[in-house]
Amino acid sequence: MGFDIAQFHADAVRTPSHKDVSEMRDLLCETLRDAGIEPTVDDYGNVLASRGAVEQGEADRTDGDGPHIVLNTHIDTVAPHVPYERDGDIVRGRGACDAKGPLTALLAAFVGVEPTAGKLTLAITTDEETLMTGAAGLQETLAPSADGFIVGEPTGLDVCIAARGQCEGTITLEGESGHAAKVPAERNAIFGLETVLEALRSYDDEAEPDADATLGEPKLTATMLEAGEAPNRVPERCRLTFDRRSVPPETSDSFRAALEAHLTDRVREDLQVSVSLIRPDTPFPKPFVTDSDDVLVRTLREASGGGVRSFGAATEAGFFAADAPTVVFGPGVLEDDEGGVAHAEREYVRLSDIERAAAATCETLENLLS
Repeated sequence: MGFDIAQFHADAVRTPSHKDVSEMRDLLCETLRDAGIEPTVDDYGNVLASRGAVEQGEADRTDGDGPHIVLNTHIDTVAPHVPYERDGDIVRGRGACDAKGPLTALLAAFVGVEPTAGKLTLAITTDEETLMTGAAGLQETLAPSADGFIVGEPTGLDVCIAARGQCEGTITLEGESGHAAKVPAERNAIFGLETVLEALRSYDDEAEPDADATLGEPKLTATMLEAGEAPNRVPERCRLTFDRRSVPPETSDSFRAALEAHLTDRVREDLQVSVSLIRPDTPFPKPFVTDSDDVLVRTLREASGGGVRSFGAATEAGFFAADAPTVVFGPGVLEDDEGGVAHAEREYVRLSDIERAAAATCETLENLLS
C-alpha cells in the first residue's frame, strides 16, 4: 500500500495533540502497520520502528554493514488546537508545519526507502513542546548506536546544522516585608530590581561567554515579573523569570551558577538573591553545531537544494549531536514576512514543500544506506 502524503498529513492535523497524544500516536502506529512495519512504544512514550539491519538481526550487524540513520520529530503540539483547512497547496491548522508537516515527510521517506546497507530508525517523541523527556530518553537508549540524525522541524527546506540551547529560570530577590510607610528602601526587594535588571543587561558583556562562529552569541532575556499582594505593603520577595539561549560549551547548570555569582556580587548586602532553573529535574534543549562538511549535511543539502544555516528555535536535536552528526530539516517555516507561523493561529504549510522534503530525505537515505 502506497503512502499518501496529503491524506496522512490531513489526518494528522485533524487529530488534536495539544493535551494528549494518544490519538495521534495511534494514527502513527496504525499507519506504520498498514505499511507492513511493526512499531513499538518505549517507556518514555516514544514511537520506534526500524528497517534494514534489524530485519536480519542486530547481532549480525557489523561496521561494514553501513551506517545507522535515525529520523526524529515529535507529534505533540502547542495549545490551542486549530482546525484543519486546505486551500489548494496550502494547509492550515495546528501542527501543520510544527511538526506534522516534517513528520509526514520523514514518515514517507521511512516507508519508501529500502535500506540495503545499514539501518534506518524512526524515533518519534511525544513531549517536545513541554518537557523533552522523550528525547533525553533517546539520548540514552538510541543515540550511542546511531551514525546520524535527521530531526524534522520547519526549516524551509534548508539544512540546519546548529541551534542554540535554551533554559528558563527565576531570580528571587528577598528583603524585608511590612507596611509601605516603614520598610527602608535598601530592604525593599522591589527597589532592588533595578540592580538585578541592569546586571542582566550587562551579564554577557561582563562574563564574556564564548561566541560560536555558526550560532553567534548567547542571549539572556527577562520575561516575567511577580511581586506583591497589596498596594500599601512591601513584599518580602519578588521573582523575575528569564529565558536563556546558550551556545557551546555553556550548559544550563553552568549558566545558573555563573548568573547567581554575577548577581550576588552586584546586589546590596541588605538583600538576598538566588537563581533557580524552572523544572530542574527535566532536561533542557542543548546547543549543538554539526560540521558543515559532514557527509550527512552535504548529501541532504544536495538533495534538497536548500541552504546551510543554524535553526532559529529550541530543538531536540541537541540531545543527539554529541553522539552523531545531526541536522534539522523539514517543510514549513517558523515565520514569514507577515509574522509568526509555527505556534500561531495562522500556522500553515505547503503540501508541495512536504513532498519536496520527503523526496530529498528519500534521496539522502538511498545514498547513505545503499
